[in-house]
Amino acid sequence: MSTTTDPGAPVRVALVDDQQLVRAGFRMVIDSQPDLEVVLEAGDGAQAVRALDPAARTATGPVDVVLMDVRMPTMDGLAATEQIVSRATPEAPAPRVIVLTTFDLDEYVLTAIRAGASGFLLKDAPPEEMLAAIRTVHRGDAVIAPSSTRRLLEHLVTALPDDAPTTDGHPARQAVDQLTDREREVLVLMARGRSNTEIGRDLFVAEATVKTHVGRILAKLGARDRVQAVVVAYEAGLVRPGA
Repeated sequence: MSTTTDPGAPVRVALVDDQQLVRAGFRMVIDSQPDLEVVLEAGDGAQAVRALDPAARTATGPVDVVLMDVRMPTMDGLAATEQIVSRATPEAPAPRVIVLTTFDLDEYVLTAIRAGASGFLLKDAPPEEMLAAIRTVHRGDAVIAPSSTRRLLEHLVTALPDDAPTTDGHPARQAVDQLTDREREVLVLMARGRSNTEIGRDLFVAEATVKTHVGRILAKLGARDRVQAVVVAYEAGLVRPGA
């Protein structure tokens, strides 16, 4: 859910990174776009948690999307993400968090998703990928396009244990068992990094139908977004690394 009240207003972005030059570069790229605006900067996770506290946001205005570095002093991006998301209220929903990562930090990506992050992005991704990621996550789609998503999902799932639980009593398995056969098909394709358009093409259905299936999958799994649903799929043993 977007926290921007005016649908025509720019997406409000917060930058959290301990390197001032990195933040300055991100701000320059983001502020060059008419539909995006940097409204907050923080040099570590603790500063971000304080600035994004619901009470503080009442004074400073809403933040829609946070670009969150993982490795920072005082409080890292994983702990900060968990605190920011956990403090959400119906009146002050949490911003969506994009964790900035690199291939050698796969275990942090998985932890971040479980902590509440809505997406992840390579820190050295081209500017256009970063801008697309912000817009995509703000719309509610956590799988960030295009090729980096597939690569990152491949690395993400290898961080999961090979003996993912498949017993009927496991919560992830119980959640997946609620899905219809078609919803399970859609979830498998989501786990392989397919977009809604690609899923529709694979299953010979309209993209609007795919969106309906995705919505039902998220509701049944109790997942905030697509990435969390994918993690549940792997934990349940519905799909496995490389499958």
